Amino acid sequence: MTATQDNTTRLTKVHVSAAAANTRRGGDIRVTLSPKTVGSTSGFGGRLYLGVGEYVTEHYHPYSEEFLHMVTGRLEMALNGVPVGLGPGDSLWVPIGVRHRLVNVGDEPAECVFHLSPLAPRPELGHVDTEAPPNPGGAQPDVGSAR
Repeated sequence: MTATQDNTTRLTKVHVSAAAANTRRGGDIRVTLSPKTVGSTSGFGGRLYLGVGEYVTEHYHPYSEEFLHMVTGRLEMALNGVPVGLGPGDSLWVPIGVRHRLVNVGDEPAECVFHLSPLAPRPELGHVDTEAPPNPGGAQPDVGSAR
């Protein structure tokens, strides 16, 4: 991953094209800011693209809340089975332990940005799948560990 850092101000920047695509749960998820990429200690975040009809399988985060911000397109997030429609400019908070599943219900690709915080004690504990992922052999997002 390519990151640039100005050690004087401690600003760190990562372009989304430098992040590996994670497709395990569906869509194209790219973690840009994380303990692994920039040394963050409180959480991680990135960008999600979903094509028309694509979805991210249901899962939950036992240690983290998730913040989702819509950029383009129309998505539906089911929170513990209750659907919530999302469009450009909408933001959604997913509390710790709430099952959630995201579907592109629009007629164009959708893009959103996300952030999860706090970090799980170990990266492999961060997500619990409650639905079989479409790419089960795919790796979990590699966010690294808090330093």
